[in-house]
Amino acid sequence: MGKKILMIVGDFGEDYETMVPFQALQMVGHEVDTVCPDKSAGQTVKTAIHDFRGDQTYLEERGHNFEVNATFDEIDPAEYDALVVPGGRAPEYLRTYEEVLDTVRHFFDEGKPVAAVCHGPQILAAAGVLDGYEMTAYPAVRAEVEAAGCSWVDEVTVDKNLVTAQAWPDHPEWLAKFLELLGTEITETEVATADD
Repeated sequence: MGKKILMIVGDFGEDYETMVPFQALQMVGHEVDTVCPDKSAGQTVKTAIHDFRGDQTYLEERGHNFEVNATFDEIDPAEYDALVVPGGRAPEYLRTYEEVLDTVRHFFDEGKPVAAVCHGPQILAAAGVLDGYEMTAYPAVRAEVEAAGCSWVDEVTVDKNLVTAQAWPDHPEWLAKFLELLGTEITETEVATADD
C-alpha cells in the first residue's frame, strides 16, 4: 500500500531536491502532495539548480517551474504518513511561516517519517524539533542545526523517524533509507526486452 506523503516547497527550492524525490516516490506507488504557503493547487514555484564547480560555495542557476498540486491552507497534516522537506533557498523564508512550523511539528510529535535534504533542516531547526537527534545537512547549515540541539554527522543519516542528507548527490542513499523507513519494499523482477 502506498503512503500519502506531504512535500513542502517554495520559490527557489533546489530543483533536483524537489523534482527527483517527487517523481521517485510516485514511481514506487506513493501519493505525493506538494504545498507552498500562499500558493494554490495548480500554481507554480520557481526552482533553482545548484551545482558544485570548485568554488567556495555552490553556483545557482534558474531551474524549472514546479506545479504545486495541493493548497497549503486546505491540507490536514494528520492525513499524511510522511513529510519531505527539500533544500535550496526556499527553507530560509519558508521557516518564517508559523503554519509551516506547525505542520513540521505534527510529524515529529506523531513520530512519522520525515526526510530533509540540504537546507531543508533550517525549517526543522526553526520548528524546534531537532533536540537530541543525530543528523546531517548542507555543511553550511551545520552551525544552525547544532545550535538547535542535534549532533552532526558527515553522511546520510537515519535517527528514529528522521532521514537527512547533505545535497542532491545523496539522492540514491537517502531515498533508499527513506523508503525503508516508510516500509516500502522494492523487489527485483526480470525485465523482458524485445530480444527475449
